[in-house]
Amino acid sequence: MIPTFILCAVVGVILGSACTIAYFKTTENKRQLRVQSQAKQLLSSTRREAETERGHILVQAKEAALSVKATAEQEAASMRQALTTREQKLDRREDLLHQQEEDFRKAQRGLENSQTRLANQLSEIADQRTELDKVVAAQQVVLQQASGLSREDAKQQLLQSLETDLEQQRGAALIRHKKALDQVVKAQGREMLLTAIQRYASAHTAESTTSTVDVPTDDMKGRIIGREGRNIRAFEKATGVDVIIDDTPGVVIVSGFDPVRREIARMSLGSLIADGRIHPSRIEEVVGETTGQIDELIMQKGHEAADEVGVSGLPDKIIQMLGRLHFRTSYSQNVLRHSIEVAFLAGLVAEMLGMDGNLARRCGLLHDIGKAADHELEGGHPKIGADLLRRNGEGAEVVHAALGHHDEIVTEYPYTMVTAIGDACSASRPGARRESLERYIKRMEELESIAKRFDGVRQAFAISAGRELRVIVASDRTSDEQAASICHDIAKAFESELTYPGEIKVTVVREARFVETAK
Repeated sequence: MIPTFILCAVVGVILGSACTIAYFKTTENKRQLRVQSQAKQLLSSTRREAETERGHILVQAKEAALSVKATAEQEAASMRQALTTREQKLDRREDLLHQQEEDFRKAQRGLENSQTRLANQLSEIADQRTELDKVVAAQQVVLQQASGLSREDAKQQLLQSLETDLEQQRGAALIRHKKALDQVVKAQGREMLLTAIQRYASAHTAESTTSTVDVPTDDMKGRIIGREGRNIRAFEKATGVDVIIDDTPGVVIVSGFDPVRREIARMSLGSLIADGRIHPSRIEEVVGETTGQIDELIMQKGHEAADEVGVSGLPDKIIQMLGRLHFRTSYSQNVLRHSIEVAFLAGLVAEMLGMDGNLARRCGLLHDIGKAADHELEGGHPKIGADLLRRNGEGAEVVHAALGHHDEIVTEYPYTMVTAIGDACSASRPGARRESLERYIKRMEELESIAKRFDGVRQAFAISAGRELRVIVASDRTSDEQAASICHDIAKAFESELTYPGEIKVTVVREARFVETAK
């Protein structure tokens, strides 16, 4: 028999082992459950992250697709615009070819008519010569029978009589043909000018530079002035203009003779007001940046103008001076747009006259180049422009066109006259230059009243829209020397008392004529 305590010990060991095994199984089951729970949580988190990443990828893909679509639409629009522009150019070229063909046909018909008239005139001359031969023969017989003169004497007398008659007939025919030729020339010239103006119909609006800057509050005016005026002094020194700050609400006035400096000052002051930081170092920085922007804009405008009229090979100095004309106005007409219009008109007229259209356009584009520097150099803009073009290697035709487009010198080249025609058409077409009737009348009256103040002046007439003044002096009260002195004094009075663009030509007429120019 096994002892009872051994049996109990065995039973205890078995029960302990069973309990231990059960504990370990329970612990293992709990661990497995915890691992499975963590795996589920990790799988759920991974799925959520995957969904989120998938959403981000879809959004990025949609954005990329929209960007590609927008780029494609822009490229398509650009291509459509380019095609439209090309079609318009082709249409204009086709119209130009049709017009040239029609002009050629008109010229051919005119030539045929001239040939017909010449043939008729030759036939009439032949008939007249036959009649004259008959008359001569008859007169010879009559003279020989009546006077008993020899054949040689009668021939000499008859020839003298015929020569007198022919001289009278020739003079009458010359006068008649000269009048007819003048009418034809005037008609053809008028037709050429009208055709050129109609073929180039530019806008009549003109940009003018402004000299005022808006300020949001009166407190900003104080910040512009600065402590003891240091800001405004620094600004005026950096820009070379005068800044006028008065009681006018919300406005600061920028004053200066140089339109480019005035525009730099206006833009710089606007940038400073928008930025809010106004002190000397910031002023110099902003003025420097604005100057660079204006320089780039000037070159851009110069290149655009040259490309627009098809003029190539211009040096950078001429391009720069041409771009400066964008900021210059004359009677509210933008000088750069005026130069472009003159180039087109001169080129069209030259081509209809059988001249070089490219050279005429070059002359027209550069004829007012002196206005870009007439406030810096002495003399009128024709002389300044001619000197500038000569120094930069332009041809004699272009230099002479700039010097003589106001008919102040003897015309040596036909392109000067063509340029003057384009200049007159551009300046005188309706709407090109705006001026109120009251201001125009007042300016004319001022010119005439100043001239009439001088002793010996009988009458004064302002003509050519105030660009010229004709003065008639009393010949019994003035000598030629006094008339010349009056002409000089009137020109100086205009320079000191009036403000005007360009020049005013003063012509005093007595027994002699004296001319001065107020510059």
